[in-house]
Amino acid sequence: MPLLKRFRTSEDGAVTVDWVVLTAVVVGLVAAGTLAVTDGTGDLAERVGSYLASITVG
Repeated sequence: MPLLKRFRTSEDGAVTVDWVVLTAVVVGLVAAGTLAVTDGTGDLAERVGSYLASITVG
């Protein structure tokens, strides 16, 4: 019985679970931000490439 009581009152595992959840949220936000930036930079790169291709030098 003392082992069960000590296990029930211990919070060591709860802290680990909190950190795992927090880390998963941060990774998800970084992934979403990366996708948003990638889409925007791809469009910008295409527009810059088109503009540079239309310029005549000489």
